[in-house]
Amino acid sequence: MHMTTDQAILFTLLFFFFALLIWGRLRYDLVAFMVLIAALVLGVVPLERAFSGFGHPATIIIALVLIVSKGLSNSGAIELVGKQVSRFSKSLQTHIAAMAGISAGLSAVMNNVAALAMLIPVDMQAAKKAQRSPALTLMPLSFATILGGMITLIGTPPNIIIAEFRQKATGEAFAMFDFAPVGLACAVFGVLFVATIGWRLLPVERRQPDAAAGMLDVSEYIAELHVPEDSPAIGKRVRELDTEAEENDVVIVGLIRRGKRLPGQARLVEISKGDILVVEAVPEAMDRIVGALKLDYQNKEHDTGPLSSEDMSLMEVVVPIGARIEGRTAASLRLQYRHDVTLLGVSREGRQFRERVRNLEIRAGDVLLLFGSNEILQEINAWLGTLPLGGQGHELIQRHKAWLASGLFAGAILLASSGVLYLAVALAMVVVAYVLFNVLPARHVYESIEWPVIVLLGSMIPLGVALETSGGTALIAEGITGLSEGGTPVVVLVLLMVVTMTLSDLMNNTATAVIAAPIAVDIADRLQVSPDPFLMAVAVAASCAFLTPIGHKNNTLVLGPGGYRFGDYWRMGLPLEILIVVVSIPTILWVWPL
Repeated sequence: MHMTTDQAILFTLLFFFFALLIWGRLRYDLVAFMVLIAALVLGVVPLERAFSGFGHPATIIIALVLIVSKGLSNSGAIELVGKQVSRFSKSLQTHIAAMAGISAGLSAVMNNVAALAMLIPVDMQAAKKAQRSPALTLMPLSFATILGGMITLIGTPPNIIIAEFRQKATGEAFAMFDFAPVGLACAVFGVLFVATIGWRLLPVERRQPDAAAGMLDVSEYIAELHVPEDSPAIGKRVRELDTEAEENDVVIVGLIRRGKRLPGQARLVEISKGDILVVEAVPEAMDRIVGALKLDYQNKEHDTGPLSSEDMSLMEVVVPIGARIEGRTAASLRLQYRHDVTLLGVSREGRQFRERVRNLEIRAGDVLLLFGSNEILQEINAWLGTLPLGGQGHELIQRHKAWLASGLFAGAILLASSGVLYLAVALAMVVVAYVLFNVLPARHVYESIEWPVIVLLGSMIPLGVALETSGGTALIAEGITGLSEGGTPVVVLVLLMVVTMTLSDLMNNTATAVIAAPIAVDIADRLQVSPDPFLMAVAVAASCAFLTPIGHKNNTLVLGPGGYRFGDYWRMGLPLEILIVVVSIPTILWVWPL
């Protein structure tokens, strides 16, 4: 088949899309939107279809699922389930099996990213209690949530996208539990694998005590420095020392006067003779600030350090993809100047940054150690878009509304799966009920939506449609069937699954599903067989991103807390992907015959 000009332009744009995603310097939603605008300018996407993706049913349903997931989290419904596994924390294999099983089950009925975010603190607390590295359990937990998402229509965005493509191809979308036979088989075998074999494949060094644990052990870096009568700091306000402190790689975290810790960071208080400055720094930096401000070391021993003040605390948070602070620095956000929150440390893939962390560009997967007043930390965590570890900084959980939230959600699923209500309408009713009953405050509805995912999907859908109408998907389908020439449809099915899995490991699974779904339909038409097994294969493969930390948001979320390296994922992920192919192909052909 001869390639047309429109096809050549679309393939070129998709090439740049893949390349920029792999490069990783630009956020995926920005990349997708740039490619969409380029396609509009070049005329390969009609102007009337420019923003049709934002009103697509799949986009709306995904947004509603994210809001409902937040409501379930706020009600404590997820917390109640997660804490039931704490008694299994002493036996590593039993703990992994229990956490993986529960996380897979939760991911089947809510967004799998939200399920993982709720369970990371539970898992890390269990690891700390058992004195073992969370690296042994966080990757299995992430993989299990991804596997669990394949069980139902709302478990993961690719399933929602595939269902809508089936509606277009056959006139009837996949229903809520049509994914269950194949998804459940993959989840069961996958969970068994990560619980018995998978965690043993991690590098030996990851089995050592928590690579990120040192972040919270800051007592040795906290010093009380006495202000003598000849110090140039006298007469200045604490905040006026910020420039001097930054030049010497020191953070001033408090002020003690006459043995009493002043509220907050006392940044507006004028320093007097005899005051004690509480600073955080490495020893060499402390020595420099002592010389610069003519301070004296205080050698008094305290049963509780200055960080035990009731109004101040530490918060350890992980940076997900799309967070406000991703790609920016604490200095550029003026955390300390505007919000009185100090970034004390950053852990990246097990490495810690102690000096000038305020000028470090933050990446997705980083673990940040924040210091400030309890109330401000609660607000700044939500503003930054980070996820707290160790159970700190969550919204106030309304545990007395857990059954109400669960009941409303279960009712909506029942109505949608029985065909009484369209899924989007049923979920919208739940959102309205959550707001009316204050399960989810109205001001948090829009904050619950992962807008980068919505922008990505809204941008990719018109590109996918253009690729299909231009004959580009037919060209790819011809190439895949050509590679398996002489083989049976089963061989083509396996090849399609492998290609889709590879794409999903390198790019967002939502974008992968948008591109691969029309290819699956075209291949089925060429082979004159049912499109169902091919669409189901794409649904499974698009979710199976286990080789890298960038293929799925859940893998990125555990990168920092687990102290993993980029190359750690394929050790457990490659055999798991092979296992999924071996399990899913026979199950698909049994449930959805050719």
